[in-house]
Amino acid sequence: MEFVTGLKCVFCDGVYPPRYHTCPRCGIQGILDVQFDYPSIARRLTRRVLAARREPSHWRYRELLPIRADSPLPLLTVGGTPLMLAPTLARHIGIQTLYLKDDGRNATGSMKDRASSVGVVKAREARRKIIACASTGNAASSCAGMAVSLGLKSVIFVPERAPEPKVTQLLIFGATVLRVLGSYEQAFQLCQQACEKWRWYNRNSGINPYLVEGKKTAGLEIAEQLAWEVPDWVAVSVGDGCTIAGVWKAFRELKTLGLIQRTPRLLGVQAEGAAPVTACFHSGEPLQAIEPRTLADSIAVGVPRNWKKAVLAVRESRGAMINVSDSEIIDAMRYTGRLAGIFAEPAAAAAVAGLRRAAQEGMVARRASAVAIITGNGLKDVRSAKSAVGGPFEIPPDGAGLDDILTEQELSAPCRAPSSPAPR
Repeated sequence: MEFVTGLKCVFCDGVYPPRYHTCPRCGIQGILDVQFDYPSIARRLTRRVLAARREPSHWRYRELLPIRADSPLPLLTVGGTPLMLAPTLARHIGIQTLYLKDDGRNATGSMKDRASSVGVVKAREARRKIIACASTGNAASSCAGMAVSLGLKSVIFVPERAPEPKVTQLLIFGATVLRVLGSYEQAFQLCQQACEKWRWYNRNSGINPYLVEGKKTAGLEIAEQLAWEVPDWVAVSVGDGCTIAGVWKAFRELKTLGLIQRTPRLLGVQAEGAAPVTACFHSGEPLQAIEPRTLADSIAVGVPRNWKKAVLAVRESRGAMINVSDSEIIDAMRYTGRLAGIFAEPAAAAAVAGLRRAAQEGMVARRASAVAIITGNGLKDVRSAKSAVGGPFEIPPDGAGLDDILTEQELSAPCRAPSSPAPR
């Protein structure tokens, strides 16, 4: 907390000491943003300093994280995920250059590990032994895994529709899992009440201002991995709004610190059946709650608490918001895997689908460069993946019918190994 100067409300601009989680004037709707002493950080955090650091995880940006210097950290590795060039996928989407930031490589399989790692550190700093959250799955599993890594217990509220692989992952991590026979919003409200009653540490991103600071490390990594030359666009799927707000904060901070010369434009992508943030962005009106209907459970949020941060982030970046259908998301899962070798869960594939639609509509230029953030691994939602690709071919042990299948798949021609290069 050496460089934290206070917490600023995104609604009334009031600044408060770090002991608050929401604005005392605006109430639970008053989302706070962590303020830093950037001139002091600029003297400490330079390109040369970062190049010399051996720490590969997101803790390499510790000066920009709201934790104490002596705080113990989770043993699970977070961040340092690969940024992969995807030229074949770029051609399919219709842009010149595309990178995929594969955050499905994090310890529990999603980008939420970045937020949860900061959350459990803050829980230890507050001397709380139990951390809790409400989630459709990824935030929950990351919270449970990070809690175990730091010796904490976790209580997780999930809605009835949470995918079984994510619930199973929670149980493996030893979390106390409470499946609420209702919506995510109902699970969220129960979690809020429980945290207040039993004094558990609240990991919910709509309440806790420190979690977005963990998510911003994805943006910090993108810039450093591209040698401080940022792309024209960064595509991010949007549910609650916390992720895209964090990614934008990263680029804004890097420019303030003089580490990059310009910032990218953000493309926020929502599912058509769960797009209240897009509606706010285009209308300029306050949030209207909806009943989400999409297979992309990680972004199926009807009452996003961080909608204001998300809208401000996209506008400040001179970016755009776009919606995609569930069929486009399923299609993106398939072609992202087949053209780039990355297995993305539906919410992650939404960013790729949105980028393709934006390119088709001329919103993103054909000569543009872009990064799409893959926020979670496809193994987290195998049911949706199966709907994208179907099942395997079944053949008897004697191989009957194999020739016909191979012919249909254009695999029956004899294969020759690539010729070896001539010796020099």
